[in-house]
Amino acid sequence: MTEADEVVTLVDEEGTEHDFTVIDIIEVDGSEYAILLPVDEENNEAIILKFAKDEEGNELLVDIEDDEEWEKVSDAWEEMIAEEEIE
Repeated sequence: MTEADEVVTLVDEEGTEHDFTVIDIIEVDGSEYAILLPVDEENNEAIILKFAKDEEGNELLVDIEDDEEWEKVSDAWEEMIAEEEIE
């Protein structure tokens, strides 16, 4: 399990490394998702990746392939942000 505010390095399809700050980890329908914010890039849009395990049991972060699943997680994240702003 990753701690919030930890920096992770992800490698894109071209092999370029990108650093992201883990700003939150949420659970939706029994699966865990990481909310990541780019560290150095001008694009400050958060991305959402799903925790998964490879064949050896190592933890991975993977893209959410299903649009409906992505919408559900995005909505849950937005609700959490809205609740924090109210408090």
